[in-house]
Amino acid sequence: MRGLVEAIDEPALIVEGLSIGFANAPAREMLGAAIEGRDVRLAIRHPEALEQILAVRDSELDVSGIGEAERPWRVVVREIGGGAVLVRLVDRAPAASAEKIRVDFVANASHELRTPLSTIAGYAETLAEDSDLSAEERIRFSNVILDDAQRMLRIIEDLMSLSRIEADRFLAPSEMVDIGDVIRTSLANSSHLRGSANCELESDIAAALPPVRGDRAQLVQVVDNLLSNAVRYGCVTRDAKIAVAAVRSGRWIELTITDHGPGIPREHLPRLTERFYRIDAARSRESGGTGLGLAIVKHIIERHRGSLEIRSTPGVGTTVTVRLPVVSGS
Repeated sequence: MRGLVEAIDEPALIVEGLSIGFANAPAREMLGAAIEGRDVRLAIRHPEALEQILAVRDSELDVSGIGEAERPWRVVVREIGGGAVLVRLVDRAPAASAEKIRVDFVANASHELRTPLSTIAGYAETLAEDSDLSAEERIRFSNVILDDAQRMLRIIEDLMSLSRIEADRFLAPSEMVDIGDVIRTSLANSSHLRGSANCELESDIAAALPPVRGDRAQLVQVVDNLLSNAVRYGCVTRDAKIAVAAVRSGRWIELTITDHGPGIPREHLPRLTERFYRIDAARSRESGGTGLGLAIVKHIIERHRGSLEIRSTPGVGTTVTVRLPVVSGS
């Protein structure tokens, strides 16, 4: 029995009466190295959990506060005979965190779609019911409906893209991709970006860069999204510049995109790749952002076994660095 309990990954105890007869390594680490032989009421100070343990019957209970405050656990009690029970403490924190992420995502997505949909419905209703509108007003209302419909379409397209990327996250890409070609494609794509006419895009691509193993379409999407952000927030004056560079650094290809915009306060940096996270929600929506671009970038880079780094100084600008592994032997 001791060997079986020790093999359990989560904290597990054998309780006989009021005494802890045996505790496996995770239980000793969480509750104290010397808990064997002690009164269970001193080790597990949770009334509801103790009630289930001391009842000496099979039961399961979700509680918080064992070991550390607010951490959720499922206490699983199984009678093993002779008045003893096996108590397992199953950590519910990862499941609770995943559920919170899911709930937050659904709430954020619903909000992002509801806002333009409400605008569309309101203006469409006015167009349908008010026959006294002038031709100019009808054109203006129609343009508002068109703009918000296109915004909804962008959000839905980004959500679908994120879903496809997550579905493929365990499938290693197999194409040999020229990063220089990817950058040149994205620079050509950037000509249509709102605000791109106000600044200059410079590129510095090292010669003879080795290929990376990747999904070319997804890597183009990465650079497209990063350039879009750089233009959206960095092209604030007519003489602004966006610098794109690619070099080899050991076994990595380093791609950097630098703007000289207003920069990002430090407290926001850890959350930039969260879905729908925005520093300035109103400005992001006005400039056409969906709040999903960096989340998409993060997931694509993770699929490619690379890394993403964002450094920014308020008043100076922002540099985003993507590192991708070169093909072995290159």
